[in-house]
Amino acid sequence: MDNGKRDHGGGLDAAAARHGGQRRDWLDLSTGINPVPYPLPQIGMDAWTALPDEAALSELEAAARFFWQVPDDAAVMAVPGASAAIVHIPHLAPAGTVHIPGPTYNEHAASFAQAGWRVTDEASGAAASVHVHPNNPTGQLWRAPDLTGSLRVIDESFCDVTPDQTLMDQSLVPGTLILKSFGKFWGLAGVRLGFVIGDPTLVNQLRAMLGPWCVAGPALAIGADALRAERWAEETRNRLHIDALRLDALVAPKGAKLLGGTDLFRLYDVENAADWQNMLAKHMIWSRVFPYNSRWLRLGLPAPDQWPRIEKAIS
Repeated sequence: MDNGKRDHGGGLDAAAARHGGQRRDWLDLSTGINPVPYPLPQIGMDAWTALPDEAALSELEAAARFFWQVPDDAAVMAVPGASAAIVHIPHLAPAGTVHIPGPTYNEHAASFAQAGWRVTDEASGAAASVHVHPNNPTGQLWRAPDLTGSLRVIDESFCDVTPDQTLMDQSLVPGTLILKSFGKFWGLAGVRLGFVIGDPTLVNQLRAMLGPWCVAGPALAIGADALRAERWAEETRNRLHIDALRLDALVAPKGAKLLGGTDLFRLYDVENAADWQNMLAKHMIWSRVFPYNSRWLRLGLPAPDQWPRIEKAIS
């Protein structure tokens, strides 16, 4: 397997080195992170100075269970970012063939391959499957009949903008794990917080793999506060939806055709994605292009005060 650096959004340091300016000068639209983050609550000094306690962890996981309406018989586990779970999940079952329909978020295939699995686009006969729901970057949604294998991973990292589309009911099916990302919808990727929901046996195995105190004290406090803020979540969904439509209308006259995405990022078909990226980079706006499709351009949403900047770049 190739252990080289995989293609992702971000990379502002490299963008600045190539196009000029400092990291702080750039507007990063290459990721699908909410540009208006959840306001940080006051955090007690103990969260910084003491080992994270079980009460704080239990409070966070209870808030997650309530927010996502997790069935009683499904387990909930907080992890230090969904990526931490992605690395370990392939080790929960003997290596075989895993069905990962693509193109999609590439860390799943990389983690399974590194653990000795054979990755395929074919569902037939696969011992495991991974479905990113909604898919990154296409926004495709999946249904229960699409899930295959005895180990079934559903990555709902971008599903919080469309909670009505969740496959949470599948968390009761043995062998199923649902991943949730905190950093994207709440806009706090640096907190490094995520959740694994589903089969209690598999979740307990993951707990043993990650060990005690795997989630930092400040992350426990921030996550519990944010997951209880239902009004903020609803207002955020409304704003993101309006802004996503605004972005579509802004780029359409320049020939960008909407292919898919979510209310956190949009995927466009353009004549030459590299040309678009370079055009935006002249205004120190970073976008996402894909090595496997020269016509695909992915844009995240700007913060409210950054709209004039992107409007000027695209005009």
